[in-house]
Amino acid sequence: MAKIYYYRLPEFWRKEQKYLFLHIKNNYTNIDWQEITPDKKHTWLTEGLHEEFDDFIPLGTKEAKAQKGITEGVIFKIYGGGVLTSRDAWAYNFNQQALEENMQATITFYNQQIKLWVNKTNKNIKVDDFVIHDDSKISWSRNLKRQLKGGNLAIFHDKKIRKSLYRPFIKTNLFFDRVMNNDVYPMTVIFPTPEAENIVICVTNHSQIPFVVQITNRIPEFAVGGRTTQCFPFYTYNEDGSNRTENITDWALNHWQQHYQDQTISKWDIFYYTYGLLHQPQYREKYAQNLKRELPRLPLTPKFWEFSKAGQQLAELHLNYEQAEPYQLEEIENPKYPYSLEVEKMRLSKDKSQLIYNNFLTLTGIPKPAFDYKLGNRSALEWVIDQYRVKTDKRSGIINNPNRKEDDYILQLIGKVITVSLETVGIVLKLKDLDL
Repeated sequence: MAKIYYYRLPEFWRKEQKYLFLHIKNNYTNIDWQEITPDKKHTWLTEGLHEEFDDFIPLGTKEAKAQKGITEGVIFKIYGGGVLTSRDAWAYNFNQQALEENMQATITFYNQQIKLWVNKTNKNIKVDDFVIHDDSKISWSRNLKRQLKGGNLAIFHDKKIRKSLYRPFIKTNLFFDRVMNNDVYPMTVIFPTPEAENIVICVTNHSQIPFVVQITNRIPEFAVGGRTTQCFPFYTYNEDGSNRTENITDWALNHWQQHYQDQTISKWDIFYYTYGLLHQPQYREKYAQNLKRELPRLPLTPKFWEFSKAGQQLAELHLNYEQAEPYQLEEIENPKYPYSLEVEKMRLSKDKSQLIYNNFLTLTGIPKPAFDYKLGNRSALEWVIDQYRVKTDKRSGIINNPNRKEDDYILQLIGKVITVSLETVGIVLKLKDLDL
């Protein structure tokens, strides 16, 4: 029988360190290999995995997701990824007018290509050889080529422009459309119309970044947490926005009520319990490797209401971050430059106590604990700094400018996200005292 051996280098070593290690060892026989065997899930690399995680209640399963009537043993019936456009430069923009112009232009070009395809004389030509590859006019993907082959015209309508959460605390405009988005996943039943209200818990499911959980009431982007993200809504709808249905299973409600002997527990309480527990430091640290391999599973902790109430506090804080009271930073103006609140690309000082907002303005007095609220490899504040900058897409030449003329939105947002971060850290610290 074949045997498999494994050796692991430190996770954050740079490639130069790995090359040096191999150079020093010189030969594979000089490495202290470890024989590995798979677990019952056929997982070979099991270091850091905890078997009791399998006994917890899953947020969702593929069986329930497929709507086969199997809802026992799961919390959410429907879940899925955010919108994957495969052409973000075209389909997203901070400026709605720019988005409209970009999408109208690329849709016109796409529909022209369809007409040429339908009327082509060479019936044997492949679509890859037929379409015009011009990055300044369109960004082709495999799915868009399938749409073209099927003769599916794209239609522009301003109602298709929706608000989206692109990255943590980064709201922008999205052109939401089955043809021009590579995949909309279940978002057509989660946010089917602009009027359809919903709240969604989004979690990362990726081996390369720390676990991320965030909540939104806008359409999330596919990698809203930095990598592949799965989204669990409180409601689902028909695609026309009718028939709003609670997405937490009746099984979950009965299970929670019976376990805690408390009939007052509601589905909203379970929803907030989920959000609270997924922020608990011990849970995230202990099951870090499990969370990199599969979707979260929840234990029934001794302190249901404490987790649920903390989850509700966090949810309200994160959903309403734009209404937070801005943290007061000292503003240092540079008289050598004219007054301006527009950003090009913000950057932090080395000690992260100052933010160079632009040539004219520097913000100082950023409290260190603000960086303790992390979503993946970045803090909430660092996500804002990274995303709120002027970007020019190299392929299309499209400019995405977050600035609003005569508007201090970005400046205010910096202070608001600091406030939200500090309050989040305070709530999470209290969660540390709760047993799993």
